[in-house]
Amino acid sequence: MAVKTAVPSEQKVLSFSIVLSGCVALLGIVFGILSGSQSIVFDGIFSIVDVAMCVLVLFVSRLVTRNATPHFQYGFWHFEPLVAVLNGAIMLTVCIYGFINSCKSLLSGGNTVELGMASVYAIVVLAACAGMYLYERKVNVVLKSEFISIDMKSCIMSGAITLALFLSFALAEFLGWIGHAEFKPYADPAILMVITIGLSPIPMGILRRAVKEVFLIAPRDASRRIDEVMAGIRERHGIVDYRAYAAKSGRIHVIDISILVPEDWDRTVPQLDAIRSEIAAGLEQYATLDRWLTIAFTTRQQWL
Repeated sequence: MAVKTAVPSEQKVLSFSIVLSGCVALLGIVFGILSGSQSIVFDGIFSIVDVAMCVLVLFVSRLVTRNATPHFQYGFWHFEPLVAVLNGAIMLTVCIYGFINSCKSLLSGGNTVELGMASVYAIVVLAACAGMYLYERKVNVVLKSEFISIDMKSCIMSGAITLALFLSFALAEFLGWIGHAEFKPYADPAILMVITIGLSPIPMGILRRAVKEVFLIAPRDASRRIDEVMAGIRERHGIVDYRAYAAKSGRIHVIDISILVPEDWDRTVPQLDAIRSEIAAGLEQYATLDRWLTIAFTTRQQWL
């Protein structure tokens, strides 16, 4: 009989990511200084930012699992998109910083990189990033954590930076081998410029999604599904009209549906609860423990 493997908690996964990112950051700064590579130093700085954000994410991850308090009666779920905004903004800032530095280095004649040390660094870090990404992807199939999803994107960015570094060092050596050693100093800043431009869409995508949640912009898929469910409810139960309001913030969906019924409607409270259950069943894909669903009935248009 197969034994089921216990899935680690979100906090344990993030804690492991913090330790690994810290090691990668330290490795990047040391190897970057010793090899003279701005790209490796940038990779180390990116990892430091990743560690700092993971610590904040871990704190918020623990916070959102707490019960509501007298001051935060809706809970702490609204902190999740705020952290995502901060994460995306810092990652984008790091990319901009790296791009500016690469431009300055190109204009000043580039810099020579020690290939041996840089190659060792690239191989070790690439293996670490790939392993962490695969591990997080596996556990997040069950956990479905937005925080882990963001950390997976950070792994992709770090791995892409490291892979590009390795290719740039190989290109520099190839240029020297074919008799164009004068171009070798430009390989490091040039690839750093390409990396920062190529990675910028990732934090921009995180920012776009998180800002929508901060401003409580209605998710299209939820709104469309609510309309489909309510169309059937309207036909089966003879309701006059309804208004639906939906928002997503972090891991929670907030859905508020106000239903206008005829004044001579003679449904009892148990029958109204049955309609509520029918609506909830239709919204099953959003029926998580973190869903906030309110369904109200009224005979007055003003309450819609």
